[in-house]
Amino acid sequence: MGSPATSTARLEARISKELHATLKRAAELQNRTITDFVIDAVQEAAKKAIEETEVLRLSLADQECFAHALLSPPKATPALKRAFTRHRRLLSVE
Repeated sequence: MGSPATSTARLEARISKELHATLKRAAELQNRTITDFVIDAVQEAAKKAIEETEVLRLSLADQECFAHALLSPPKATPALKRAFTRHRRLLSVE
């Protein structure tokens, strides 16, 4: 037998004739099929949407502030010390 087949899924969409013509023209300009053109475009759009949601981008000033806070954290306030004490008590097994 040959190699295992790649698993695929089907995606269908109703689009206007104008959009279809635009996609067809763009695909032809790149010497590709409409399917290849659309798959590539959709894949790039999906990656961008996920990246914009999951990746946090900081300005240089924000990066420096974050690094400073990690390297030189402020001293714990009395309220924070009480919160840690309560937290330890809640998690301790009696």
